Amino acid sequence: MSIRVYWEDLEVGSVRDLGTTSVSREEIKDFAEQYDPQPFHMDEVAGKHSLFGGLCASGWHTCALAMRLTVDNFLNESASLGSPGLESLRWLKPVYPDDKLSLRHTILESRPMRRRPDAGMVRSRWELSNQNGDVVLEMEGYGMFGRRHKATAEELARIDAERAGSA
Repeated sequence: MSIRVYWEDLEVGSVRDLGTTSVSREEIKDFAEQYDPQPFHMDEVAGKHSLFGGLCASGWHTCALAMRLTVDNFLNESASLGSPGLESLRWLKPVYPDDKLSLRHTILESRPMRRRPDAGMVRSRWELSNQNGDVVLEMEGYGMFGRRHKATAEELARIDAERAGSA
């Protein structure tokens, strides 16, 4: 795939819809069996008697679904250099079999990287919502992206001055 999105294209406040997906009963059980074998993720009866009221996907499965949408509909066409991690992760509502999930990605902050003049850092929020509009997953974290052009000496000096002012 060719690169269409660089750090310079990721403007603060910009929002991307990253597609939709759904998860089947079988996929929920398969993921749970392999990675999160809690009863309410593996068995309908156990799920019904849990506080979730039915079989539901592991939160980690929900994260994996969001990651797949992010890769397929954004990262594969970007100059992504990976991520140093998440700041926050919240599972707000359970995901049930056949829920239709939609992912929204918002750029919260963007800055050049001082030690990597060929890259920039972006802080983003991902919100995964079900078919009722309920947010089921919210994450905030960082991504590093290649730049079209390296930072100039003036830009690097400005970064140093801003850091010195906030110290």
